[in-house]
Amino acid sequence: MSETATKSRLSLREKLALKRAEETGETTQTEKGEWFVLHTYSGYENKVKKTIESRVDALDLHDRVFEVVVPTQDEIEIRNSQRHTVQRKVFPGYVLVRMIRDDETWYTLRNTPSVTGFVGINNEPVALSEAEVQSIMTGMTAEAPKVKISFQLGDTVRIVEGPFADFRGEIDEINQEKGKIRVLVSFFGRETPVELDFLQAEREA
Repeated sequence: MSETATKSRLSLREKLALKRAEETGETTQTEKGEWFVLHTYSGYENKVKKTIESRVDALDLHDRVFEVVVPTQDEIEIRNSQRHTVQRKVFPGYVLVRMIRDDETWYTLRNTPSVTGFVGINNEPVALSEAEVQSIMTGMTAEAPKVKISFQLGDTVRIVEGPFADFRGEIDEINQEKGKIRVLVSFFGRETPVELDFLQAEREA
């Protein structure tokens, strides 16, 4: 089989790993193990990830537990007219683990503090399909960061920068994709629509 044909059969994640390896001159191989999902107490995902990684080190399970992932997406949060990039958990309460399942790995991960169990059927862990893994992994990186806003239609805002600074108006439209709002500003008794970036307005208390 040609190298081109081989590459076409790889998942996107594997292709990215292969590309990184080619760029750095390293070699790579198809990932070992399967991806399983652990259910955790909400808010403890990152703590569970660190605990698992520590247990893998302590018990020398590197040959069977390869990767622990808390799926996240970058989100832009606006506080005090400043943009802050924060990580939002895509699946709160879940942690993904790539591993070779045997009695020891199952027991070690199942009994990690704040873990309630593996996702499966009749207490039997079920591995994710390649399509499911690919969808999750690409979802973590494919989209541009979304802007998290507290604006709502009808809110009164004060324009903080630009030619209409210090004018006040009512939000008539919110465009989440573009990060824009349309505000109706009163000029000489007439309402004029003004398009603004999220950062150019503050909601009035």
